[in-house]
Amino acid sequence: MKLQDTILTAFQGLNERKFRLALNILGILIGCAAVTGLISITQGLTIEVSSQLDMFGPTNIMVIPYEIRQGRGLIGDSFNWRDVQIMERLPNVKYIAPIVSSQYASYTIRGKTYTAAIFGVTPVYFEIFNSFKIEDGRKLIQSDTGSVVIGHLLAQPNNDEDPILEVGDRITLNFYVGGEPRQATFRIIGILEEIGGTFGSEDDKSLMMPFRDAQTAFETGSKVDFVSIQVNKMENIDTVVEDIKDKFDNKIMVMSYDQIQQQVDQVLGTIEAVLGGIAAISLLVAGVSIVNTMTISVMERTREIGILKAIGSKSNEILLLFIAEATITGLVGGILGAIVGFTAGILVGNYIGLPVSTSTSLGLLVVGFAVITSVLAGLYPSWQAANLHPVEALRYE
Repeated sequence: MKLQDTILTAFQGLNERKFRLALNILGILIGCAAVTGLISITQGLTIEVSSQLDMFGPTNIMVIPYEIRQGRGLIGDSFNWRDVQIMERLPNVKYIAPIVSSQYASYTIRGKTYTAAIFGVTPVYFEIFNSFKIEDGRKLIQSDTGSVVIGHLLAQPNNDEDPILEVGDRITLNFYVGGEPRQATFRIIGILEEIGGTFGSEDDKSLMMPFRDAQTAFETGSKVDFVSIQVNKMENIDTVVEDIKDKFDNKIMVMSYDQIQQQVDQVLGTIEAVLGGIAAISLLVAGVSIVNTMTISVMERTREIGILKAIGSKSNEILLLFIAEATITGLVGGILGAIVGFTAGILVGNYIGLPVSTSTSLGLLVVGFAVITSVLAGLYPSWQAANLHPVEALRYE
């Protein structure tokens, strides 16, 4: 029997059992769609996080005045201005920006109330995080007082066409200090370009005011919530990190780009493995279904197999025939599953505002996995069919 005859006969055999074929393909489709959809979303999340980390800056580090102790959580106190000066004098420190991040504040425009994350920063902050671009107006300078730079979504909530705030407008913030309500008014001198993304939206809702204004408004005294530092060269990052830890007896947290990247990769890798494993279970179930269906098919086609052998078909040709049926089932189910999975992933990604990876390699991997699963599931029934004795097969009723 020629290969093309084997494939044609396999198609005919499947066509005669459309309902079972549909059930097998559906099982493979569901498994492949789950694997493709979940992994594409996870890979998209990885891309999104990586782009946000790029905005953090590869030579930047964040110093937080707390340490993590097992069973006790975060332990420590805020930095003060003397601590900032100690870090500023360290070798290889290019820029340093103390930050006050007290709380959220609300503001009301045209009868609607909105919320903003408040940061008290020095002008150097914009040198360290140079990915923040000004869309309109200007950045903060040392002589500014009573001025603020706002994120894109504060000026245009929900990305409405008409901005509710523009450069030159005054914004009145309502907040609490020690449980008591406070109010302060500032003039908008700059609006940031949209950062976008799942995580960047928080920056788009932020408001940056002069460091001293934040200390006064929120009555923080000399408190500094955390410090951002830019190191002069990539190769000096580890040295600066160790110097800072030595100065503060390791009672702080220092987060560098590489550390954050490693932690994120570890978490996302675990999520991807778990989700992929869960989805792969459905492919295993589909494989069991194929074993069952093909075993029944062998029993139903016993006389047909006997006739094929009686007219000269060899055992390996019978084996190849049934493996071809399993391969076709896996191929069709895998392709349809990959298409459905990518489509579902894109729809979910659009809904939650997350980019989705639709890589060809993932699609081919899923289809290949589906074919291998189907072939492995079909091996035993195919072996049964190939080893039927022609005389006994012809007697089978």
